[in-house]
Amino acid sequence: MKRLSAGLLVSLITLSSCAQKGDGGVGENTLLWKISGNGLEKPSYLFGTIHMLCEEDAVLSKNMKSIIKNCDEVYFEVDMDNLFEMVGAMSKMKMRGDTTLRDLLTTEEYDKVKAYFEAKGSMLPFSMLETYKPLMAASTLAQSSIPCDKSAMMEQVIMEEAKLSKKKINGMETMSYQAGVLDSIPYKMQAQQLLKHIESDGKDDSENKQMEQMFKAYRDQDLKMLENMMVEEDAGMAGFTDVLLYNRNHNWVKKLKDILPEKSVLIAVGAGHLPGEKGVINLLKKEGYEVTPVENKTGISSKI
Repeated sequence: MKRLSAGLLVSLITLSSCAQKGDGGVGENTLLWKISGNGLEKPSYLFGTIHMLCEEDAVLSKNMKSIIKNCDEVYFEVDMDNLFEMVGAMSKMKMRGDTTLRDLLTTEEYDKVKAYFEAKGSMLPFSMLETYKPLMAASTLAQSSIPCDKSAMMEQVIMEEAKLSKKKINGMETMSYQAGVLDSIPYKMQAQQLLKHIESDGKDDSENKQMEQMFKAYRDQDLKMLENMMVEEDAGMAGFTDVLLYNRNHNWVKKLKDILPEKSVLIAVGAGHLPGEKGVINLLKKEGYEVTPVENKTGISSKI
């Protein structure tokens, strides 16, 4: 479950080697990519985020700051600056048909989950969380899995920088749509994943190491490693890559075909959406765009 939670950290807010190769001498490991060619008058940029990471790692490179300053608009997966939309999406976080966790688990399992959330002191009361899609509820526990004292959202750091330059914030999809994505994954399966996480908490050191390795891969800007961790090695994610990643990638690229000719934008989405044959980088290339790596040195050393 921690690995599934790790996957959500780079796919949802509330991942072929050839697709990562480019020119310019930057090398394959970078989170920042330039989109040009195909008749574009001005380039746009693509950046891979992680939705929650250690505060000390949430640093923007000089090139990234320059791009934010000079672009016309900034796009995230969702419009994080739209409070009205955020409130409207709350209802989409609940399971359909008045389903609750009590309906999906045995009495013993339900009591175990309830006790765990109440002991952890979640940001929302359990009476509310038990009506949410179980993976949404699990995401509220993600912060406790971060291997550091203080966490941060990469998107929040980017948005603060964008506001300094008075840039408009947009979303590639609505919060309601993103919350609804999880309806495609059976609620009972989600509940079992949540239960598995709770039962293994503190007992399986390998899961903690996997989370640390994911953060290392992000610091190293190693998209291929992130892809491997999310898709190839993760049995929990493997059955739902179309729902969580690929279908959304196609939708975004279709939308970008209308956006890119009109203005220079920065698109900052979960790093898991960038690599691979069905990743945004490769899909943009198939549409005729040049997508090349840009140096993104932050001065952060990789460590576990």
